[in-house]
Amino acid sequence: MAQVKASQLREKTLDELKTQEETLREHIFKLRFQKATGQAENPQRIGLVRRELARVLTVIRERSAGPGPVPGQGRP
Repeated sequence: MAQVKASQLREKTLDELKTQEETLREHIFKLRFQKATGQAENPQRIGLVRRELARVLTVIRERSAGPGPVPGQGRP
C-alpha cells in the first residue's frame, strides 16, 4: 500500500474517506494480531498504517469542522 498524501485524500468524498477509515482500522487490527502471534513480516508497517489513518481522520475532521475562523476577527 503506497503512502497517500493529504491533498489526495481531500479530493475524495466523505463516504470514500469513511470507507478507507474502516479498512485501515481493520488492517491495523490484523497487523497487531500478526505481531502478537509472531507472524508479522514487517512490524514497522503498523506505524505507517497508523499515520495513514491519522491523515484520513484529519481530513474527515477538517470537513466536519467547516470553515475555520477568519484571522483578525476573533475576540477583542
